[in-house]
Amino acid sequence: MKPINFKESTIELKKPSSMTEEECGSLPIHQTEDGVCISCWTVPLWKRLKFLFHGKIWLGIHSGRTQPPVWLDCTKTVFTKPQ
Repeated sequence: MKPINFKESTIELKKPSSMTEEECGSLPIHQTEDGVCISCWTVPLWKRLKFLFHGKIWLGIHSGRTQPPVWLDCTKTVFTKPQ
């Protein structure tokens, strides 16, 4: 999986200085007023096929001994137009 830029992104998170480009890259995000950071990822076809057959996605977060609240979605967009 690879993070991609998207039109709603408002900031780019840089990798920690202690990590190499192979370990971690920059991450374009949309940061909401209530502190939610949203990123968009692209998935190669072969990984999509693996998901189709296994139905699992693993999430790893480098955050110490705990994990902050996170969510995953596979819709076309998570941004809705105000009504």
